[in-house]
Amino acid sequence: MNFDFQQFYFSAAARINRQQWWLRLVLPFFVIIVALHFIDLNLGTFDPELGIGLLTGIFSLLTLIPAIMVHIKRFHDRDKSGWWVLIGIIPIIGGLWLLIELGFLSGTPGSNRYGPPVQDGPVT
Repeated sequence: MNFDFQQFYFSAAARINRQQWWLRLVLPFFVIIVALHFIDLNLGTFDPELGIGLLTGIFSLLTLIPAIMVHIKRFHDRDKSGWWVLIGIIPIIGGLWLLIELGFLSGTPGSNRYGPPVQDGPVT
């Protein structure tokens, strides 16, 4: 499998499976956010009142659109419209829904209206 960075992060077309969602979106973003949080604390750019630092805030804004695109493709794997991403704006319940739906439930087997499934295998 050949990894296309632009297709993965900047296109809502096609489908991605749970493995790709965890390994190419959630895990790297989590590691980067934690690292930037510590950098913000050491630089003094962390605002305890807001609960976010300058660097983590900038990173979060820069990754908002790519994260939405990846979530849309994950919903496509579940044979659902990308508009389901909007459930995330509901406090607490929306985030839990996204985590369960995108992170733990498998995609539809075989082709669906969004294309063929992506095979689970080594991430390259």
